[in-house]
Amino acid sequence: MRFFLLILFTIFATSCKTENSVNRQNVNANSIINSNKTANSPSQTTGKIPVYSYEIVNAFKHDSKAFTQGLVFHNGFLYESTGQKGDSTVRKVEINSGRVLQNHDLSNNYFAEGMTILNDRIYQITWQEGTAFVYDVNDFKLLKELRYQGEGWGLTDDGTNLIMSDGTHVIRIVDPETFKMTRTLVVLDENGRPLLDLNELEYVKGEIWANVWHSEQIGKPNHIARIDPNSGKLLGWINLQGISPGDVERDSENTLNGIAYDETGDRIFVTGKKWRNLYEIKLKAK
Repeated sequence: MRFFLLILFTIFATSCKTENSVNRQNVNANSIINSNKTANSPSQTTGKIPVYSYEIVNAFKHDSKAFTQGLVFHNGFLYESTGQKGDSTVRKVEINSGRVLQNHDLSNNYFAEGMTILNDRIYQITWQEGTAFVYDVNDFKLLKELRYQGEGWGLTDDGTNLIMSDGTHVIRIVDPETFKMTRTLVVLDENGRPLLDLNELEYVKGEIWANVWHSEQIGKPNHIARIDPNSGKLLGWINLQGISPGDVERDSENTLNGIAYDETGDRIFVTGKKWRNLYEIKLKAK
C-alpha cells in the first residue's frame, strides 16, 4: 500500500512540475510576443513637446450658421465645407467680407465633413455615409462619387495624395483617383497614448496640422496638433485657447474646427463651428 501511495505521489509531483513548466513557457512566449509588438509599434512621442501661442493679425466675418467641417485657401478665396444633415454645403467665400460667392447644397441624406482642393478638384467627404464627392473647382459641377470604409472627419492633401482622418488616432493616406488607402499613420500624444478625435486637417509647410475635437477633454482647449506626415510623430501643439470665447460659450459644439493655409502669402486662417469670426494668425513661441 505504501509503495502504491509513493507511486501516486511521484506521478502527481511530476504532473505539477510539467504544468508549471508549461505555464512558464506560456508566460515567456507571451513576453516575447509583447516584446515584438512593442518593437513593431510606432515610436512613442515622449518628453517635452513644444507649444506655440498665437497673435491675431486680422479678424474677418464668418457665417455664424456655418457648421465648419473643412476649410481651404485657393487662389485668393476660402472654400468651406459645412456639416449637419439638411445644412451640408460646399461653398466659395470672400475672405474680407465673409460673403458666400458660390454654394452647392448636398442632399439631406449626407452629413458633410472635411474637404481639400487638389488639381483643380474639390474633394469632400461625409461623416457616416462612406461617400466622397469630387467637384470641379470652377463651377462646383459634380464629377464623380467615390466610396470608402469607416467614418470621414478631416481631409487635406500633400500635393499628390489625400490625407484623411476618421475620428481615431489613425490618419489615412489615400489615392485621390480611387480613394483607396495606401498607408496609415498612427498618432500618439506626448505620453505615448493614442491621440484620439483627430478632426479637420491642413497640410502646412511639410506638416499635418489637426484640430482635435473637444480638445478641452484632454486638458488642451482649442489646441491644434502638429504631426509628422512620414512617421505620425507629434511635433508640437498650437494653443489657441481663448481666441474666440464668445463663440464657445454660445454652444459646447462650437469647437475650433477649420485651418486654411495660404502658401504664397504664408498666412494661416482658423475658425470654428458656427463661429462669428475667421482669424488670420501668426504663431509665437511660448
